[in-house]
Amino acid sequence: MSIANDARFWDRASRKYAKGAIADQAGYERTLDRTRALLGPADRVLELGCGTGTTALRLSSDVQTYLATDVSPGMIAIANEKHAAKPIPALAFRTATAEALAPDAGQFNAVLGFSYLHLVRDLPGTLRRIHALLAAEGLFISKTPCVGDMNPLIRLALPAMRAIGKAPYAGVFRAAELSRHIHAAGFDILTTENHATKGNDNRPYIVARKR
Repeated sequence: MSIANDARFWDRASRKYAKGAIADQAGYERTLDRTRALLGPADRVLELGCGTGTTALRLSSDVQTYLATDVSPGMIAIANEKHAAKPIPALAFRTATAEALAPDAGQFNAVLGFSYLHLVRDLPGTLRRIHALLAAEGLFISKTPCVGDMNPLIRLALPAMRAIGKAPYAGVFRAAELSRHIHAAGFDILTTENHATKGNDNRPYIVARKR
């Protein structure tokens, strides 16, 4: 399995994904509101793992520039279709990963990763890369499933599902482990929140500042 395999999986799933409903709409709105409050009109924002662009289209009107990226060309194609129907001058979509972006340090004031970090294959390396892309004291904002804190049956099922093409790569870590990795990459964690409004949720909303 490789990043190319991941891209092909999400390409195949992109149209179905685009039609899917958000499981916890109220929790999602809380995440958007909280993130919007952290961004300013002069900010240059990068979103990693933007999917079909739903979050980017909601947040990009309030900042100077907003680059939304995803590993899947299929996802980005759908995002561009949405953007064409509702143009936002500050927003651009690109097929890319954090590692593939130009190495100019300090080009973003904020990097967003929603449902992203559990999908990367080198968590420490990706976090270091995010750190390099941020300006001094820039913010990294994450909300991602911590599979290690979920039902053990999910962890057991993932390898079998990947083997038959029914799941992408997913890293298994707990929330405490994720926090340690973020700190080790050069960030100070400012807050960790739970935005769920129904059911159990193992996706901590983390705001971290580059030090």
